Amino acid sequence: MGRKPRHSGCRLTPLVNRHAQFDVYANPSHSAAQGIPYVVVVQSDLLDALATRMTIPLASVTFADKAPEKLCPSIAVKGQQLRALAHYAAPLPTRSLRQVVANVAPQASTLIAAMDVVIAGV
Repeated sequence: MGRKPRHSGCRLTPLVNRHAQFDVYANPSHSAAQGIPYVVVVQSDLLDALATRMTIPLASVTFADKAPEKLCPSIAVKGQQLRALAHYAAPLPTRSLRQVVANVAPQASTLIAAMDVVIAGV
């Protein structure tokens, strides 16, 4: 009597949080990696289903030596002091973020304050 529903071949699988907020990755741009070795994910984990992650580049202190501290705060990654360039925050495709090298969640308030400077000027 009724037709059988067609199977689309798509399977729903649970999302695995592979790119957590405040995870640090090697800079996927090899040409910029000399002065900016890492990027940090600042996007909320609630947006895991998106194919991109909002990131902030983490530059060597010498690369960003004249940057204002409130906008470009110092962040420690694996014992190295870096400057978070919040004004260069940009989405990157998740596929370009390969392997987590650190997580800087204990420094989250510093990164969020830098983004507040970019967005609200505070």
